[in-house]
Amino acid sequence: MPTFAIRLVRFTGRLLLALAAVTTLVVAFLALIALTDGAGSGLAAWLTTLGAGTVLALWRGRHRTWPARLVPFLPVVVAAVLTATVCISTVPTARQYPPVLPFVATQHWSLATGSRLAVYHYPPANPGTRHPLPLVYLNGGPVRGISVLDHRFLQLLARHGYDVYSYEQAGGGRSDLLPMGQYTISRSVRDLAAFVDRLNKGKVDILGFSSGGTVLTRALADPNVAARLHRAIIAEPGPMDGPTAHLTGHKGRKSARGLAPAMTGPRSTHVPRYAVAFGLMRLGLLTPDTGLIGQAEGDNAFTAADLGSDTASAYCARDAHRIPAENTAQNFSFSPVASLRVEQTVKDSPSIAPLLRQSRTPAMLMIAECSSQVRQWETTVLANDPAIQRTQYMPGVGHHMWNGLDDNNDRAAAVITAFLQDKPAPLPNYPTRDEIATFLRDHK
Repeated sequence: MPTFAIRLVRFTGRLLLALAAVTTLVVAFLALIALTDGAGSGLAAWLTTLGAGTVLALWRGRHRTWPARLVPFLPVVVAAVLTATVCISTVPTARQYPPVLPFVATQHWSLATGSRLAVYHYPPANPGTRHPLPLVYLNGGPVRGISVLDHRFLQLLARHGYDVYSYEQAGGGRSDLLPMGQYTISRSVRDLAAFVDRLNKGKVDILGFSSGGTVLTRALADPNVAARLHRAIIAEPGPMDGPTAHLTGHKGRKSARGLAPAMTGPRSTHVPRYAVAFGLMRLGLLTPDTGLIGQAEGDNAFTAADLGSDTASAYCARDAHRIPAENTAQNFSFSPVASLRVEQTVKDSPSIAPLLRQSRTPAMLMIAECSSQVRQWETTVLANDPAIQRTQYMPGVGHHMWNGLDDNNDRAAAVITAFLQDKPAPLPNYPTRDEIATFLRDHK
């Protein structure tokens, strides 16, 4: 074999060994991140990996001449540089709240629960059509700021004469953070009750969307909280308890997921630190209270583009190439860690069905044609809440039913206002409890 070929084979072999050594050190680092729960912003894992790599390099170079002894250190240096990026913050570690919205005042209310929430008020635009009870909106998320798209819908409801209030859950949007252990679905329900008490206007009507629908469903199952509610609208709810969260089944008609153009803009998951942190948390290998990144840092880092195809899944396939901008970059706020924590407390909670069956608060369920929610999450509420007086199956829309496209906002408002005023529904009462099995079979 020619000398050049021999050298090439040897070089290739050494390069492969070096790459294998780098990979081994990086994998060991990630394993240590998980084992130490990211202690010290990942420095505990980094120093341990660097120390082990250095000892191994010294051992491998013990019989070599002096210049050659440095060669085994090259993979250690490369691995140290790569893994150091996981330990270095690239965004502020103190919470950076979104700026004030130009079209509505941001108030901050301190509740009896200890939460300090950002509150928004849209008084009725036409006093002549003012409705007697306040309408409170619970947005989705969980632990997410209210989008500009939702604010526009709340303005529409105010133009229909409703005195509209909304607040961002603790940790979301402009609301203050909580210690990580306090993010629970039970806390969300207690905050709702405390908010109504702080409002001090007697009973209120409630519109709960997505995870806000979950909070509302659980509030209806709690007699002490339900006593504060006049009428309840549960729109596209998430799972109401652990048994429901573990249900599997089909969803609505085809959404725009996988069809819509990819979201543009910066992604925190393109930064090694946050890709590792959010990835390991999603896999359950880091706790929400991890020492790798703090709650505030994670909130500051997460962007709308990080939601990826989740946004597209809230729209029908036919709308894939005209999905509206739901938010502005300045207003977007989502706490991925706190959200996972709340979702986990739902999954860990026992069944609320026996309590929900005793509900007496008049309620309405709204279901989207192209829903990205598991259908059984919605129909389980219908099956167990005897006070649901009507169900409105909304054709032509996805999970985000009021989305600014065509007349979707007006149609959603018509359904909501008809129920709140106890007027005939603009759509058939469908599905009823007796039609659940047929609905699940026919609307896939």
